[in-house]
Amino acid sequence: MAEDMSFLAEAVQDDAVQALQKRRRRVKPRPSCKAKAVELLARSDQSIRRLTEKLRRKEYSQTEIEETVRWLQDKRFLQEEEGCQRRFEFMYGESCYSLRQIVAKLQQQGYARDLISSFVPEDTAEREYQAALQVIRRKYKPGADRQKIYQHLCMKGFGYDTARNAAEDCIAEWEAEDI
Repeated sequence: MAEDMSFLAEAVQDDAVQALQKRRRRVKPRPSCKAKAVELLARSDQSIRRLTEKLRRKEYSQTEIEETVRWLQDKRFLQEEEGCQRRFEFMYGESCYSLRQIVAKLQQQGYARDLISSFVPEDTAEREYQAALQVIRRKYKPGADRQKIYQHLCMKGFGYDTARNAAEDCIAEWEAEDI
């Protein structure tokens, strides 16, 4: 009986070793720099800087990366201006971010400040005011401290005048509801 158990244990161990060796042999080949770049762009728009950073982290050479970026631009897969514009319009129209916050987020994603600035409309005061009101209504309940609201809005990138006007109007609404 003991012999059968040792034989069985050896067989299981041999199977485990063979399975490990097979896994080691099944190493996927590394995709080309172009293939990886296209895969990244298929997921979402990328700025040149961000795409370059991601490819560099995957340990592609600088010449491979530069050649890939040129190829992507020639094939019109990498259009930094249009990608930046799409992201700006989405954030500006669909979110309650302040204009400063939008610009900061796009800069973090690798877009140049000059490029971002070209998409900013002339008059943003009303939109900023509405976005600030939205932030207040989401975060605070009636009776919230006025100073905390100002601080929060300023921290989120709204100008002091916008923060003050939105906070005062929201507080006035709350007081009117209480009456």
